[in-house]
Amino acid sequence: MNNNKVALVTGGNRGIGLAIVKGLSEHGFNVVLGCRDINTSEALAKSIGANVVAVELDLSSYDTRQRAISNITKRFPKIDVLINNAGVLEDTPFTELSSEALMSSMQTNAFAAFELTQYFANQMVSNGYGRIVNISSGWGAFSDGLTGPAAYSISKATLNAMTKVAANSYNGDIKINAMCPGWVRTDMGGMSATRSPEEGAETAIWLAMLGSDAPTGQFFRDKKQIDW
Repeated sequence: MNNNKVALVTGGNRGIGLAIVKGLSEHGFNVVLGCRDINTSEALAKSIGANVVAVELDLSSYDTRQRAISNITKRFPKIDVLINNAGVLEDTPFTELSSEALMSSMQTNAFAAFELTQYFANQMVSNGYGRIVNISSGWGAFSDGLTGPAAYSISKATLNAMTKVAANSYNGDIKINAMCPGWVRTDMGGMSATRSPEEGAETAIWLAMLGSDAPTGQFFRDKKQIDW
């Protein structure tokens, strides 16, 4: 299968992101693997398939993000699917959390997703099609009590709010949703986690291929809608 659609996956060089890259590649997408270290990821991309290309995508600051967006657009003028997967986990308790540490989490987990979503969704409107998937967490859900590490919960709750507002801002065949992958065996989740990266990626891949009659502005886990 080759659907000729182009998907950009942030943080695509390991964990859930890598599993998403591999899954989309198997479904015939041309995949742009976004990563901070391009030197180690080019060979990784080639090993997955000829339809996977690695690009440098540093999300830690506004300037690095804007440079990356410009470079990606020059090489790939039409992005059909965006997966905002890259994230950081700052585990300092709220009582000791500095504003600098919180801002660092917000930069990667929320602000980067906002900028990428806004930029590529605007392009998707012109193209008449787009799917955006934000990899969030139950720790960012008010319905679950925001019980995760402080900076992580705050930044993922912001990501959820952005998802809802963004989805309300675009008409037509543009679907913008968030999902919780569950507890996954990654560098962030640890090796005692109950799910493999492939299991964590399933819902994201499903959301990337939603039909035109599918919902937008919703939160999912295991392909089922959950509460914000």
